[in-house]
Amino acid sequence: MSLRLQQPQLRNVDHGRTSTIEAGSGPAFERGIARIADPAVSLMGRSGHRARRLIDSDDPGFADPFLLMAEDWMPRGAFAVHPHRGIETVTFVIDGTVEHYDDVGHRGVVRSGDAQWMTAGRGVLHEENALPGTMAHVLQLWVNLPATMKMTAPRYQDLLGDEMPTYGQDGVEVKVFSGEFDNVSAKTLNHVPILMLEVRLRPEAAVKLSLPSTDNGFVFVIRGSVNVGADAVAVTLGQLAWLTRSDKKGVSQLSLRSGEGSCRLLLFSGPPLREPVVFGGPFVMNTEEGIKQAFRDFEKPRFERVGKPAGNHTAD
Repeated sequence: MSLRLQQPQLRNVDHGRTSTIEAGSGPAFERGIARIADPAVSLMGRSGHRARRLIDSDDPGFADPFLLMAEDWMPRGAFAVHPHRGIETVTFVIDGTVEHYDDVGHRGVVRSGDAQWMTAGRGVLHEENALPGTMAHVLQLWVNLPATMKMTAPRYQDLLGDEMPTYGQDGVEVKVFSGEFDNVSAKTLNHVPILMLEVRLRPEAAVKLSLPSTDNGFVFVIRGSVNVGADAVAVTLGQLAWLTRSDKKGVSQLSLRSGEGSCRLLLFSGPPLREPVVFGGPFVMNTEEGIKQAFRDFEKPRFERVGKPAGNHTAD
C-alpha cells in the first residue's frame, strides 16, 4: 500500500519525563507513553475507500526501525499494482479478507485476525485487494531493512491468527505473531528482531511485559481502552501510543491494564537501526542513488529485477 495522507496529530504526554526518551535509573525502568497519534480519517475518493496515516515519514529517527503505518477501510480496487524495495510490510486484517498476488505468480489470502509478513527486499511488484463487493479493514506497517539486507531475496510469511502460539492466564490472552513473550515463541523469520503481539484483556485484567530498554515500541488499540505504564495513561480505541524508551542498554517493564471493559490491542517493538533513511515513493533506501537505481531496476523485466520470492505463499 502506498498513500499520501495528512500527517498524524501528535500529542506529547508529559509526566516529568522527556517525550521521546526515558533514561531510567537502573537496570530496569517502567515504560510510559511518549506521545499519542490519532489522525483524522481521509476519504480517498474511490468507492468509499477511507484511510489515515498513523505513523508518517516526517521523523524517521523517532520511529526507527518503523517507517509508516496506515489504517485503511479498503474496497476492491483501492490499490493498483505497485512495487516495493528495501522494506518489510506487516499487514494485519482487523475485519474482512484481503487477497494478495505478485507478478511472479505468488498468491495468498489474509483473513480477519491474520497477518502477512512480506519482505520486499530487492523488490516485489504486487497488488492487495478486498474480496469483490466487500470492504476490508486493514493495518499495514512498514519496517525498515538494514543496509546489508536491502537487496535480500523477497519472502512471504502468512501468519494465521488461529495458529499463532498463545499465552493465556487470568483474563489475559497474548498471541505471539513475531518474537517471544513469557517463553512463548513465534516461528516468524525476521531480518530485524521485531516483537509483534496481539493482546486481549478482559475487564480489569493486567499484564506486564519485559522489553529491551533501547527498543522502540508502540501500542495500537483495536477495541476498548487500555491503561499504560505506571501512570496508567489511558489509550483509547483507534489511538497509537509510542512508548518511552532508554538510551542505556538494559531491561524495561511495560504494564497494560484494562478498565471496566475488555480491550484488544497490537504491540510492536524493535531495535533502532540508526541508519540514513531515504524515501522514494514505495522504495526506502539509504541514499538518493539507491532510490534512483530502484526506479531504473523496476523498468526491467521481472525476473531480471527480483528473481523468485520465497515463503509459504502458493505459486501459479
